[in-house]
Amino acid sequence: MAGHSKWKNIQGRKNAQDSKRAKVFQKLAKEIFVAAKAGADISTNAALRLVVDKAKVVNMPNDNIKRAIDKAAGNTAGEHYDEITYEGYGPGGIAVLVHTLTDNRNRTSTNVRVAFNKNGGSLGETGSVAYMFDRKGYIVIERADLEVDEDTFMLEAIEAGADDVETSEEAFEVYTEASAFTDVKDALSEAGYAFVTAELSMIPQVSNDIPEGKKEQFERMIDALEDDDDVQEVYTNAVGY
Repeated sequence: MAGHSKWKNIQGRKNAQDSKRAKVFQKLAKEIFVAAKAGADISTNAALRLVVDKAKVVNMPNDNIKRAIDKAAGNTAGEHYDEITYEGYGPGGIAVLVHTLTDNRNRTSTNVRVAFNKNGGSLGETGSVAYMFDRKGYIVIERADLEVDEDTFMLEAIEAGADDVETSEEAFEVYTEASAFTDVKDALSEAGYAFVTAELSMIPQVSNDIPEGKKEQFERMIDALEDDDDVQEVYTNAVGY
């Protein structure tokens, strides 16, 4: 997994994300609602537990989480969201996956296409870039105030079932197989570690540099996609993303 580090980009975008916290919670509520339709008990609904844990990592209030679960349990109006992933290329040929939850396919398709086209990108066919990514667990632990060295932590993570660990002065980044994610996360949590990020993600097999002169355009495209209410996640194979 060397070279796939996302942490510097997460740091760089954190302040902007903090300013959009209400929108983040809104998107998580939608994700919780969809997962909870298969059952409101997190002890028997693994998908719901994953998204609730994800919400807690970003400090989503328990009342918001409960409200989304209760809404799914009492959903008599037939509210429904389709899960659609769009694939395409950003400026400079960077591969992009856009995961959405939508109650209006036409609206979402139009908005995603405009975000690509107005910023030097283009949508592709289904399967055009998905093969470049692997579904992985991704956990970030900040090193500030941690009294553990790299070798000790790496041994703990690998023993817990992690595939790989990337280290920097600021953080440990832990990668797992999707099937091992929950076990690794639980083991590290029980060992006393707090997470900045803990989620299932799409990790690129190979990361590419954004061509010189294309970075600003690329970031405008990513911002336009992330600002869309129907877009849950955006994944790219750009270095640092």
